[in-house]
Amino acid sequence: MNHSSIGCSRWVSCIALVVFAFLAACSNSGDEGTAPGAVSVSLTDAPACGFDAVYVTVSKVRIHQSDSASDTAAGWTDITLNPPRKINLLDLNDPTQPNLALEHLGETPLPAGHYTQLRLLLVSNRNNPNPPFANSVVLSGTTTELPLDTPSGIQTGIKLVHQFDVPSGQRVDLLLDFDACKSIVLRGNGTYALKPVIKVTPFVLNGIEGFVAQSLLGSHVVVTAQMNGEIVRRTVPNSVSGKFFLARLAAPATYDVVITADNRATAVISGVPVNTPTEIRSVSTNVSPIPVAPPALDPSTTRTIGGDVFLNPPTDEEAVFVAATQTLMSGPTITVKTVVAGPLATPAEGDFGYVLALPVAAPSLGAYTTTLPIVFTQQPASVGGKYTVQASAAGYASQSFAVDISAANQTQDFTLVP
Repeated sequence: MNHSSIGCSRWVSCIALVVFAFLAACSNSGDEGTAPGAVSVSLTDAPACGFDAVYVTVSKVRIHQSDSASDTAAGWTDITLNPPRKINLLDLNDPTQPNLALEHLGETPLPAGHYTQLRLLLVSNRNNPNPPFANSVVLSGTTTELPLDTPSGIQTGIKLVHQFDVPSGQRVDLLLDFDACKSIVLRGNGTYALKPVIKVTPFVLNGIEGFVAQSLLGSHVVVTAQMNGEIVRRTVPNSVSGKFFLARLAAPATYDVVITADNRATAVISGVPVNTPTEIRSVSTNVSPIPVAPPALDPSTTRTIGGDVFLNPPTDEEAVFVAATQTLMSGPTITVKTVVAGPLATPAEGDFGYVLALPVAAPSLGAYTTTLPIVFTQQPASVGGKYTVQASAAGYASQSFAVDISAANQTQDFTLVP
């Protein structure tokens, strides 16, 4: 992954295996046939914020037709990785690579029928008390592996209850999409814990592709596909070519593509349609990358919004997220940046700190068209520096405030309650 901001992602790699199957469901379960089918499992990930590596060691994937089957029940089918495979999830966030950012875990025959449970088994750090650890993180700009504590049920597997059908004589491809940024919790004692956040995504290849000017590749460029301000896919450009690919999007649907970079105004391409599970839309080319010319991604002063997030009742076991959004004139609402708040150095439990570095200049907006290059127009100056900042954590009600950084850095604190 390009190891900066957002990004959050790669533990997903493992869990992603399950859900795609759901998309392959809806076959006629009453006529299963006699020929066995097969299941193939792969992992993928999105950029993870603040890490240069996120390692997990996968030993096995288990599949059962009953969602209530215990780990010792009869009827399990296993995909066993021998030896267990240590995977850097952050190697799986650039779909322009030859492997399409997929880690294939294996394939196994299965009787045709309906399945409701998968389990992902990781090797525990208990057998690896010293580096190299089975599961670990490497902070951005460092080289030291720090142990990553895994869920307590790791010995019997992370239970994933999802329904899918295996048709007679056919193969079902399962893809687990891990969001490392949302899955790694920094505790108040300075240790890291894994609380997996995974999406099920289509295995077939579709999405939105384009190019960012190579001159910007050292500026932590992040490209997201969003719907109503919610980030549904995040990626980083190829570090050599500048090509980006927002892969495996739900279709039919329309997306806003948001491009951010250090010390640059935000660029937005609105209304990009992805009509089918195999359609790939281009928003720029290597001949005319973004930005083709101003005003897209113009240089901008950067200011900050920072502060504390207090959880009441207090806990250090939940990840706290802070996001900055903007509403464009005659355009969509977009998320410009999101960060994971970290526990404060010497506070009570449940106190977190955050800093968002954001452009002051107004964003630019271009409406999608099949005729490239897309023409961008800078938003009115009144939009520049105006953000809505929201804090959230699982089990707590989110809280939002309007913040203006057009004249100076700002402080904004939050108190979240259930």
